[in-house]
Amino acid sequence: MNKKPLVYFLCTGNSCRSQMAEGFLKALGADRYEVRSAGLEAHGLNPRAVQVMKEAGVDISGQTSDVIDPEVLNRADYVITLCGHADEHCPVIANKHVVKWHWGFDDPAKASGTEAEIMDSFRSVRDAIRNRIEGFLKEGE
Repeated sequence: MNKKPLVYFLCTGNSCRSQMAEGFLKALGADRYEVRSAGLEAHGLNPRAVQVMKEAGVDISGQTSDVIDPEVLNRADYVITLCGHADEHCPVIANKHVVKWHWGFDDPAKASGTEAEIMDSFRSVRDAIRNRIEGFLKEGE
């Protein structure tokens, strides 16, 4: 049996963007990829991220907020950072065959305004991440 390529999504706190990306790739491409996410720190799973993903038909409530695991990082086929801070501070990757990409998205957890405006920010980021995941799946390796 062939090993599925491992995609490792990284963000600063592993609470929103990387969790959404993990959820979408698991939902749309689990047959083709092993998917994990982590952060430079673990801030816990953001309840608004869980809510907007549920609206999109993807349940991420069982995912965990994890700190980057060097072993997973070094066996990843793709390392995709979703925020500038994680991109700039990503640990050195020993695996020379890794494909490293940066997909920058605004942090919806930093949105301000009314609850409706904050939720709109989460939905906007969610939809942008879904579009990137769908593109990744179409373009393949």
